[in-house]
Amino acid sequence: MNIDEAVWAAQGWERLADGVGRRRLPGWDATTGLVVGERAVLLYDTGASLAEGAGIRAQVEAITGGRRVTHIALGHPHFDHVLGTAAFAGAEVFGAVGTEELLASARTREELYTDAVRQGLEERVAAEAAEALVAPRHTVTGERTLDLGGRQVLLANVGPAHTGHDLVLLVPGDREVVFCGDLVEESGEPQAGPDAIGSRWPDALDRLLALGGEDALYVPGHGAVVDAAFVRRQREELARRFQVS
Repeated sequence: MNIDEAVWAAQGWERLADGVGRRRLPGWDATTGLVVGERAVLLYDTGASLAEGAGIRAQVEAITGGRRVTHIALGHPHFDHVLGTAAFAGAEVFGAVGTEELLASARTREELYTDAVRQGLEERVAAEAAEALVAPRHTVTGERTLDLGGRQVLLANVGPAHTGHDLVLLVPGDREVVFCGDLVEESGEPQAGPDAIGSRWPDALDRLLALGGEDALYVPGHGAVVDAAFVRRQREELARRFQVS
């Protein structure tokens, strides 16, 4: 679906390819991505709160001429990427295998709430989003292709790495676009929390590079769009950091 660059820009989004764009969300600079097909609209990550999710929903409708998000892919289960999901009623939600059980648990809801508040989200807002948290109904073990109508996209479970449940999105085209989640970060050093599996992270980036290739646009979870050379440098930095080859 050809959408003029000015339409994307009017909503604060960056056009990456025909029918493909992303927005750097305020607060934690997390990325949300959008892929528009003839029959379906896919969103990659949903923001840090229900209000942020609702804002994204309104922007998507403005960009697409009133179409709603039909599919959601969650890059990984951290608060700034998943707490807006309930704002998209009726959307089919996809995640790396295991994400469904993780996000359905009361313990995870409490952990996401606690992390969000620790990072500066208002307690009431965090509690509301954690209570309404939506777990994926569709899981990806290896790779899964989705037909959006006139275009197919690939969901790939390339982790564990940044978390135990890392899902990336490949959008084919004249120049492939790869939504990397927090496997890649440009605006700062990649964050490794208690759920990171650092020893596997370089391998995950090798798989990411194999999927996208040398000419792809790589969209990090935080920061500006990068190229394969940047991803490769970050891979080597992580290998040194976690003392793996």
